[in-house]
Amino acid sequence: MDTPDFRQRFAVQLGYAGLIPFLLMMLGVWLADVSWMDDFVKGQLAYAIVILSFLGGLHWGAAMLCPGLRETEMKKALAWGVTPSLIAWSSTLFGGFGFAVLMAGFVAALHVDRQLYPTYGMPPWMLVLRKKLTIVVVLTLIATVLGANLRG
Repeated sequence: MDTPDFRQRFAVQLGYAGLIPFLLMMLGVWLADVSWMDDFVKGQLAYAIVILSFLGGLHWGAAMLCPGLRETEMKKALAWGVTPSLIAWSSTLFGGFGFAVLMAGFVAALHVDRQLYPTYGMPPWMLVLRKKLTIVVVLTLIATVLGANLRG
């Protein structure tokens, strides 16, 4: 049987591994030949969209697996569960401001996680991990935008 310590360690490892594409796309924008710039920017945008959508899906799954949620909590969880996907998708409609939309989406997702994770019975370390990951994600998105504008 898996121990809670194993689950925490593995979740943390996977969470940090999930930062690799963010970091690689950011580095590509800064270090690769400028002719590749659009590819790295598009790659960063696409990966951020996927991950923001994933963060919403966590709420959908948690709501389905928590039989003790009250109806209002269930409605909040399910409604929020689809919201990050809509925010992520909408980032494609705003041209150069798409990255700002994504950054706001990641910050909003963390804010909502702080409110809803305790109702699911999520362990406190999950919020610590989410905060750290969100900080790195937002910083890599900022660095990507800066690199694209300064080098492009």
